[in-house]
Amino acid sequence: MTERTAETIVVERDGAIATVILNRPHKLNALTKPMWRLLGEIMDRLSADDSVRCVILRGAGEKSFSPGNDISEFETERSNREQAIAYGHIMHETARAIADCRHPTLAQIHGICVGGGLEIAALCDMRICGESSRFGAPIKNLGLVMAFPEMEPLIHLAGPSVALEILYEGRIFDAAEAKDKRLVNRVVADDRVAGECRETARRIADGAPLVARWHKKFARKLMSGQPLTEQEYLECFDCFDTEDFRIGYKAFLAKAKPEFVGR
Repeated sequence: MTERTAETIVVERDGAIATVILNRPHKLNALTKPMWRLLGEIMDRLSADDSVRCVILRGAGEKSFSPGNDISEFETERSNREQAIAYGHIMHETARAIADCRHPTLAQIHGICVGGGLEIAALCDMRICGESSRFGAPIKNLGLVMAFPEMEPLIHLAGPSVALEILYEGRIFDAAEAKDKRLVNRVVADDRVAGECRETARRIADGAPLVARWHKKFARKLMSGQPLTEQEYLECFDCFDTEDFRIGYKAFLAKAKPEFVGR
């Protein structure tokens, strides 16, 4: 099933897997202000949908995930501090929506993944790219800084020293270096990116969806550096009262594939 949302973003559904496509291939999937807003709305809607078990984010075609913002908008939409604050609010609400999505998220990266494109990919839980993919954040050449909400996921992935290296130098680097910098989970042949992402999403979707959401929630809590409360600690055992737990262990004993129901 394909849902076209103002054509600039396409949402496809394959059972429990939703694929969100940045759909401006003639502009290498550069993002406009309306696209940022729309992407956030879509991610919030998918997050609230219990029938979803995995969300793939990708750019249309195989030349580019996204180069980030459409620079042609700067003169009219981001020409001064006041405009930039309003624009940034939309971007950062969308960043929150991607980061807060309850379901596992996977960035399917073909080709260019720089600037705002890299920021979106970094917000996903996992990233798979092709051997010819290119990465970087050359925003210093525009006289711009990467704002706090945009920089945070990059620091979580690569660490502050590497994040600063990327921002200080503004180099465009290859997939092997991106893997070395912990920006991507897997590098595969270019013609295997889509297939590898489908297989990965299917493995995720075949698992117990409540467990995936708990693992995501727990990982975020551990990354926060804040101490666990007693209630948070006890939540680790809530899975034992779920129907999926009973389905899972009975299927294991029967040497059968479990069919989880998300309850």
